[in-house]
Amino acid sequence: QVQLVESGGGLVQPGGSLRLSCASSGRIFSLYAMGWYRQAPGNQRELVAVISSGGSTNYRDSVKGRFTISKDNAKNTAYLQMNSLKPEDTAVYYCKVFGPQELWGQGTQVTVSS
Repeated sequence: QVQLVESGGGLVQPGGSLRLSCASSGRIFSLYAMGWYRQAPGNQRELVAVISSGGSTNYRDSVKGRFTISKDNAKNTAYLQMNSLKPEDTAVYYCKVFGPQELWGQGTQVTVSS
């Protein structure tokens, strides 16, 4: 059973940066698209960014120009570089693989506050 483990969350001031990582126990990022989602308290989970197996990327409008999704197939790890963070980016961030079965990580908390 392949597992995903996120890391890199934390508390950061507005305008700051964080890099989230999503480590896989198997070689799946070269096979399937993956995405980063986030869920703030009281809100539905929303898709933030997605990267295809071939490396094409797409972002929700609110993070375009600030967030960058990437992956290293050799390391079985995907990343979300988040710059110019805003308080409204505060949420639990999850990675997900769009494979034959839904595969989610456990989430990592990102808090943007002064």
